[in-house]
Amino acid sequence: MIKGETLTLADLIAGLTEQGRASTEALSEAASVQISRAVIDSRLATPGCLFIALRGEQRDGHDFIAEAIGRGAVAVIAEKAPPAEKGYWILDSRAFQCPISNVPNIQSPACLIVPDSLAALQQVAAHWRRQQDVRVVGVTGSVGKTISKEAIAAVLRQRYRTLKSEGNYNNEIGLPLTLLHLTAAHERAVLEMGMYNLGEIAQLARIARPQVGVVTNVGPTHLERLGTIERIAQAKAELPQALPPAEEGGVAVLNADDERVAAMAGQTPARLFTYGLTPAANLWADEIESAGLAGIRFALHYQGQTVHVHAPLLGRHSVHTALCAAAVGLVEGLTWEEIVAGLQDPSVQLRLVVVPGPAGSTLLDDTYNASPASCLAALRLLAELQGRKIAVLGDMYELGSFEEEGHRLVGRQARQVADRLVAVGRLGRIIGEEALQAGMPAEAVHLAETNEQAIALLHTLIQGGEVVLIKGSRGMKMEQIVAALSRPPAGRQAGGKQP
Repeated sequence: MIKGETLTLADLIAGLTEQGRASTEALSEAASVQISRAVIDSRLATPGCLFIALRGEQRDGHDFIAEAIGRGAVAVIAEKAPPAEKGYWILDSRAFQCPISNVPNIQSPACLIVPDSLAALQQVAAHWRRQQDVRVVGVTGSVGKTISKEAIAAVLRQRYRTLKSEGNYNNEIGLPLTLLHLTAAHERAVLEMGMYNLGEIAQLARIARPQVGVVTNVGPTHLERLGTIERIAQAKAELPQALPPAEEGGVAVLNADDERVAAMAGQTPARLFTYGLTPAANLWADEIESAGLAGIRFALHYQGQTVHVHAPLLGRHSVHTALCAAAVGLVEGLTWEEIVAGLQDPSVQLRLVVVPGPAGSTLLDDTYNASPASCLAALRLLAELQGRKIAVLGDMYELGSFEEEGHRLVGRQARQVADRLVAVGRLGRIIGEEALQAGMPAEAVHLAETNEQAIALLHTLIQGGEVVLIKGSRGMKMEQIVAALSRPPAGRQAGGKQP
């Protein structure tokens, strides 16, 4: 077995003992047990996987150990042993306190019993990351970090074998799970780093050890938890602070157009690389032009070079996504041809999805989540499109003291853009009320308490050819509205007979 080639049961034991890679004769059997993936949901267990039993608010993963092993898990990390069954190997936490040469030669399926399953997952992930010769790019920001992560990965994989966080695996569970999927074949890893409080990004950085850190912006998302925008900036700054010095390859990629992000330049030992819409940035863009649903066009400028790009990103605001991805590409030595090819990858536009609606309408499904900044950006995209415009906007959560003003900002922008506004939910009502106060005609503003009411309203408002933006916080489940409007009407299911 090549050192560090792929995760094995022996590596799990080595990580838990913190004594380096297990290569002793005593663990020869465990070293032959390769682990294909790591999961925390027993329903996702597949042959060869590792199952980590975590205690959640609703369910306890320890109740599903037998199911995970039944589905093919070869290793389990848990805080208590499952009921004794033939074929399970149980290794108690006391074994991890002794020299690794004294650890029994355990085989699979193996249950590794630890005091804290989450801490053990993080410890093993940190150990496994240290074994890999890979450059890690950490990405954080209040808005747009997931699409930025996707764009950066699309650029880097033009040259390097690249691992990326799946979906929004950006917290104390998701990031270590991602790291356990590293292999010796990977040359780059792009990891999204989220937070709810101070210290959380610093913890993720200790596990992942990023050499490149990207900060996209600082906004009022999670203000309810952190209290002030300054504390949010302090939390985001933990990423550039954690980077290695410039002489050791550390690079902080910062958005020069956000003053709070730009201020982080004085808080990092790493080399600085800035991007933005000003020539003062290392990489900057101008000539920005929206092509509607066909993407955006812009010119990139770097060290006297100019490159014109047409990317399938939606909305003028997406130029910052392209800028940060191109910046990382330049930092990592890619050519302009490789960078442009990555920016043109259609898979990058993952959040806002264009869906056919009833009567020839077009639905802009942006229901993944919402903040004032992302709602304003979505409304600006709506303004760039042709046709009668309907904005369906719901509650935005975790805004703290900015809650009312954030919804009013969106209401004023909706008045400028939309021909019709459907405001959904208790906080959505503030959006509707502000649009009315800003001069939107009363007959153009519709208030709905529930998604069901919004769906009924929209079936009467959509006459044909409209562009309908649907956006709200994740907890609003506004994808239900998209599903109802994109579903064929009753009696006209696809492939069925029509009267």
